[in-house]
Amino acid sequence: MDLTDLAVKIFADGADIAGMRVMRDKPYIKGFTTNPTLMRKAGITDYEGFARSVICAIPDLPISFEVFADDFAAMEAQSRRIASWGDNVYVKIPVTDTSGRSAVPLIRRLAAAGVKQNVTALMTLQQAQEVAGALAGGPSSYISVFAGRIADSGRDPLPIMSACLRLMESEPQLELIWASPREVYNIIQANDIGCHIITVTNDLLAKTALFGKDLDDFSRETVQMFYSDAVAAGFTLTV
Repeated sequence: MDLTDLAVKIFADGADIAGMRVMRDKPYIKGFTTNPTLMRKAGITDYEGFARSVICAIPDLPISFEVFADDFAAMEAQSRRIASWGDNVYVKIPVTDTSGRSAVPLIRRLAAAGVKQNVTALMTLQQAQEVAGALAGGPSSYISVFAGRIADSGRDPLPIMSACLRLMESEPQLELIWASPREVYNIIQANDIGCHIITVTNDLLAKTALFGKDLDDFSRETVQMFYSDAVAAGFTLTV
């Protein structure tokens, strides 16, 4: 399967600038996202310096950078600063603060000011409905529903994602992101339901090389792996 044939847009998710440069040259990569957790894991300490380096390296694809304040006034100030860094920048706004207070009033103000947003960490249809309403009439923006974490809770994310797509139909400038995928098959699922975007880490993207692989060959190679590891470990049994 050729990833460029899929309708769903693949956004590379990470904070390794070298890896981001590699992904930039892949024809199936249509954008980039990152977040404070990924940046911390990558050892980044200069937030703005990193962001500006990424924008310089990737000036022609959408890139999302997240605010990291926990009060809405500071979030708004950070949002406006981040948005000023480039026309391809989307500002990631968490759907709530850490106390669970809704960010919808802030989202509405930013949309009215023309700030392109990536509203993140949504997990319910009600959240999506409120956020879509706040973004209505504004600029191009994303609604990022964490389908992978919904699945982690033992729930099927497909009905929620499909319902989100339906409620967004009247606002064509809004796109739904399938966030936090857990396996490469999620790319196919997102594509099949008509989801606009899926964010994928480089580790998961590497597994797409297996798409269409002959399952008999895959089975034999798995058996070979078990055998080789047993030999390498020096396992013996007296029989």
